[in-house]
Amino acid sequence: MTPRKNGGRAIEILMVEDNEGDARLTREALRDCKIRNALHHVWDGEEAMDFLRRRADYTDAPRPDLILLDLNLPRVDGGEVLEEIKQDDAFKRIPVLILTT
Repeated sequence: MTPRKNGGRAIEILMVEDNEGDARLTREALRDCKIRNALHHVWDGEEAMDFLRRRADYTDAPRPDLILLDLNLPRVDGGEVLEEIKQDDAFKRIPVLILTT
């Protein structure tokens, strides 16, 4: 059996989603899949960057293993967030899954 790359710990997932209904559906889907994860939810692109950079309310935020990113966000849109993530050496290797309605 191949050992898990993350050492068996929960997968840290950052969900960036401004729609409560879509966020709820995502939480339910992850729960139903029984994948061991820690889901962190922020509401817009500015909060996402604060989470990643451990600023403001997120000074103790973990580094995400996966980012679920909505493209249609208030304040800073998902495209800008994606561009910022992929240009930053500290974050560019984090997989980003784009979500949009």
